[in-house]
Amino acid sequence: PKMAAATSDLLTGWCLFGLVLLAILVFCWVYVRKYQSRRESEVISTITAIFALAVALISSALLPVDIFLVSYMKNPNGTFKAWADANVSRQIEDTVLYGYYTLYSIILFCVFLWIPFVYFYYEEKEEDGGNTCSQVKTALKYTLGFVTVCAVLLLIGAFVPLDIPNKKNSTEWEKVKLLFEEFGSSHGLTALSFSISSLTVIGMLAAITYTAYGMSALPLNLIKGTTSATYERLENTEDIEEVEQHLVRIKSKCKDGRPLSSRDRRSVHQLEERLRTLRRRERHLESIETSWWTKFCEAIRPLKIVWGVFFIIVALLFTVSLFLSNLDKALHSAGFNSGFIILGTNLTNPLNMLLPVLQTVFPLDYILITTIVMYFIFTSMAGIRNMGIWFFWIRLYKIRRGKTRPQALLFLCMILLLIVLHTSYMIYSLAPQYVMYGSQKYLVQVRCYTLISINNRNAAFSVRNVFFGEQCIVTRTYLFLHKFWFFSAAYYFGNWAFIAVFLIGLIVSCCKGKKSVIEGEVDEDDSDLSDDELSYYH
Repeated sequence: PKMAAATSDLLTGWCLFGLVLLAILVFCWVYVRKYQSRRESEVISTITAIFALAVALISSALLPVDIFLVSYMKNPNGTFKAWADANVSRQIEDTVLYGYYTLYSIILFCVFLWIPFVYFYYEEKEEDGGNTCSQVKTALKYTLGFVTVCAVLLLIGAFVPLDIPNKKNSTEWEKVKLLFEEFGSSHGLTALSFSISSLTVIGMLAAITYTAYGMSALPLNLIKGTTSATYERLENTEDIEEVEQHLVRIKSKCKDGRPLSSRDRRSVHQLEERLRTLRRRERHLESIETSWWTKFCEAIRPLKIVWGVFFIIVALLFTVSLFLSNLDKALHSAGFNSGFIILGTNLTNPLNMLLPVLQTVFPLDYILITTIVMYFIFTSMAGIRNMGIWFFWIRLYKIRRGKTRPQALLFLCMILLLIVLHTSYMIYSLAPQYVMYGSQKYLVQVRCYTLISINNRNAAFSVRNVFFGEQCIVTRTYLFLHKFWFFSAAYYFGNWAFIAVFLIGLIVSCCKGKKSVIEGEVDEDDSDLSDDELSYYH
């Protein structure tokens, strides 16, 4: 009967989750098809990109679901619901944990095996022509390096000692035996957590680079809008006339049969390339000026401004909360050796203040968390789209509508997978108590103690809430966040870098003018064949 009550209560939730999953798949298909090149599209790269992007979005949706489930087991007065006995609670916790196991394992599979294989396969296809067997062998050879890295991370995470014994007379065999016992008791959680945390550090670097800039660029671009297509077309026409006149002046030097100098020949070549680019811009601007999509965007311009203001408010709320949380750690934490973990909250932040207020009206707190998570994802997409994909100072790929190469889409999806892993820790930094326990309440209020034992630069955390026999149910997300102190220390410094890049991006975005209506549509290295895709969009 208890399980039947729980099932009836959660059936609607599962139906909604199914609808969300369907919406995610549709969105991923539309997004990938929108940006991929029509002339270079490949079935395998398209499927890989759609699947990886869907996994990233589904993984980001796990955090609000996890928080909702632990909160759903209790009544508003602090008592457990009738169906939420120990066995049912354990089954729900295990289901969520298995969900994390599955998705994180899929992420490892995508990052270390599938995406690298497809990337190197397509790279070899461009160089080798059509020898499929040779392409597969070469792709497997390069992918083997990624698999080796994954295996090393899993082994290190499986056997790294989290609790070093203090017995001085313990033998080496006893220490090895302890490692295997710890590995068996964790059911592989430590190994997976170490691998995921390693990828999260890379995701932190990607978030600092792309998400921080996207959080400032996306809202301001919506508020400022784009330049008028008619105005740009007039300017472009003037540029064409100026370049044509310059070409005529240079070519007039050889009317008497004298050859042009090498300098003049270089100038003619550059001006002809410039003229071809300007004429492509002319065709694009003419197409956009008469398109129904441009007229629709002009009609919803006030709505874009509203969304821009809303997004900048969310970005400022996020940044201020992150700053206060990091400042609290800097002033009151146990230091670098403990990963800057603090005992309680000494400096509150706007998000920590807002979530308890929203908990009184279901489901406003879950809507806010979901909004922040999805905002984090979409600003990351905007940052990658505006900046392109870089390796240090080298620009590898551009993300352009209808002209993005398959390799660039694979890079895009891999970066989003890594950023999603970092999202959970960012949210935890903003509202640690809420991420751990949700909106759970208690019958008797007593102080919550957090016990931290630090042993030789290693912090082991045991978090308990004691309420006369009642114990809080901790979210499964928390189990993956603080296994290793050095990762927490890296996240702490990464948060400061994130704030700095956001402020720099905000200043740069404010100083920049309006974007061109065909921003990123026309480049000098484009061929005239790219204009064949105009009819597809406009």
